[in-house]
Amino acid sequence: MPAYKAPLKDMQFVLHDVFNAGEQWANNPLFEDCTTDLADTLLDESAKICENLIAPLNRPGDEQGVRLENGQVYTPDGFKDAFKTYAESGWVGLGGNAEYDGQGMPKMLTCLAEEMLHSCGASFCLYSILTSGAALALDAHGSEALKKTYLPKMYSGEWTGAMALTEAHAGTDLGMIRTKAEDNGDGSYKVTGTKIFITGGDHDLTDNIIHLVLAKLPDAPPGPKGISLFLVPKHKVNADGSIGEFNNVSCGSLEEKMGIHASATCVMNYDGAEGFLVGELNRGLNAMFTMMNYERLSVGIQGLGASQLSYQGAVEYAKDRVQSRAPGSKKVGAADPIIDHGDVRRMLMTVKALVEGGRAFSVYCGMQLDKAKAGDENAEKLVALLTPVCKAFMTDKGFDACVIGQQVLGGHGYIREWGMEQQVRDTRIAQIYEGTNGIQAMDLLGRKVVASRGALLTAYLAEINAYLETISDNVHLMPFTEGLKFAANTTEQVTKAIFGRLQDDPHLVGTAANDYLHMIGYLSFTYMWTKMAEVSISQTDDAFHDGKIKTGLFYVQRLLPQMSALATAIVQGSEATMALDVAQF
Repeated sequence: MPAYKAPLKDMQFVLHDVFNAGEQWANNPLFEDCTTDLADTLLDESAKICENLIAPLNRPGDEQGVRLENGQVYTPDGFKDAFKTYAESGWVGLGGNAEYDGQGMPKMLTCLAEEMLHSCGASFCLYSILTSGAALALDAHGSEALKKTYLPKMYSGEWTGAMALTEAHAGTDLGMIRTKAEDNGDGSYKVTGTKIFITGGDHDLTDNIIHLVLAKLPDAPPGPKGISLFLVPKHKVNADGSIGEFNNVSCGSLEEKMGIHASATCVMNYDGAEGFLVGELNRGLNAMFTMMNYERLSVGIQGLGASQLSYQGAVEYAKDRVQSRAPGSKKVGAADPIIDHGDVRRMLMTVKALVEGGRAFSVYCGMQLDKAKAGDENAEKLVALLTPVCKAFMTDKGFDACVIGQQVLGGHGYIREWGMEQQVRDTRIAQIYEGTNGIQAMDLLGRKVVASRGALLTAYLAEINAYLETISDNVHLMPFTEGLKFAANTTEQVTKAIFGRLQDDPHLVGTAANDYLHMIGYLSFTYMWTKMAEVSISQTDDAFHDGKIKTGLFYVQRLLPQMSALATAIVQGSEATMALDVAQF
């Protein structure tokens, strides 16, 4: 695997040229202090620390993994010092609330920094990303006292955060959780229970770990309406902010996983641990979902970051590996580099188109989160609609891209020393955690499109159609505008067909959801590619912009047509999927 090189030029192109980030920030009172110069400086510095400090730890960290000894989890060699340096440089609190010593940077910018971090090592990244997410939930729903006590330490990276939802018998259906909380009568609660799959639940990177734990009071309503959220630190915190006694929060075991070996995935035991209510009683899921919207975008970016690294490895290999004569070759010698062969080009172009489309989509979603934070209601609708798409489509395509990158190397891609197989293993989890991609698809179609009676989708299609009106006279953009019109019209027609069959086909949402989500993903990437083409079309004498147009044309001509197959499958209904009796499986 070659050394990672951050794609700064493409990041700046998307941020500044496509989405005019400087103008966006100037018009948003929450981010008016962020300028294009500051953004470029932060991206440059992020690239340096990711390339030089974090990327070199990725493979040895995977090989060594984490270990549990005498009740303490230890990360691989080099992780603790690297995290200290990373945290002291201010990266953990990059998007944090400035009132509590965060840097207050917009999501449009932080998502690009996250991409670099994910490219350099998903395991290392998770310790930081989970901390940022936990701090976000605390900032939105915690009391002033909790925020003053915990947020500055979390933003500084002196303490990290973890999210404790899942139990052995309760995964997707959190209403079944058994972890209990009892009121101590002094503003604190006694939390008791066991959680599984807790990323960063224990480690040696920091002196304290702040857990956000879902639990129920004894008299709570049944199901999800009875869930509350509690802040439970590994070590209690004294009145002066110093670390106090151990809080009966311990790691019972570590999961042995397919990938992300350097990330501690823990079984966590809370044995009467002291906790503090975050938000309102019995409304814990509301508080948790504040965090999860951001986390799901970050997991989508994990797929993107892995794709970028896989792409870099595949391109370098394809340029160097000499095999057979390419059709029409006039080169001297017995063979040509495999990048000259059509099938290898197909694979590389597929990954390139997905990576660059995904980068634009992640920044677009970040822009909507920034607007929503400032109270933009339309942006809130788009965030609700597109969060599951970002998480699931980008991780599905991210995993596909890693497999394709591995395939370019042939047998060498299967050999550990080349590094490609690690990307496949590490990225696979992104389709599973933070809500499996099947759940994301059900959320999109069932809870967002159907439950809103199409209103959320209508808002998105209205934006796309309005944009099409502004570029309709540009004949040079015709392949893109025609592709975007096709994607928007297909989405509208398929959605109408779904609504027309819902009453007679109760299994339709479940059987169509995955295809529907992918259809919205292709629509979204087509929207992004049209925007990038609009910026690039007048600058094709420049190699960068010429390459952007050519890659975009590959996307609309070779990848977008897959949307037709998805649409055809959806309108067939659920009958074929549900036809077998259980005994016939």
